[in-house]
Amino acid sequence: MELSTALEVGRYAFWMTLVTAAPILVIGLVVGLAISLFQAVTQLQEQALSFVPKIAAMVVAAVIFTPWIAEQMLEYTKSMLGTLPW
Repeated sequence: MELSTALEVGRYAFWMTLVTAAPILVIGLVVGLAISLFQAVTQLQEQALSFVPKIAAMVVAAVIFTPWIAEQMLEYTKSMLGTLPW
C-alpha cells in the first residue's frame, strides 16, 4: 500500500467517525445548552439536573440513529473491502 493510499484510508476513517458520531453529540450539546440556560435563569445548580436529561436525550438519539449509523458503517466496510488488493 502506498503512502497516499494509506493517508486516504485514514482520512476517510476519521471522517466516517465524525459523521457517525455527530448526530448523537449534537443532540447532547443542544440539550446541555438548554439545561444550562434553564439553570442560569432559575439559579438552580443541581448536578443531576444537567446530567440526567443529557444522557437520556443521547440514549434516545442513539436508538433513533442506529439504523442510519449501521448503514453508513456497512457502506464504509464495503468500500474498504472493495479496495483491498487481493
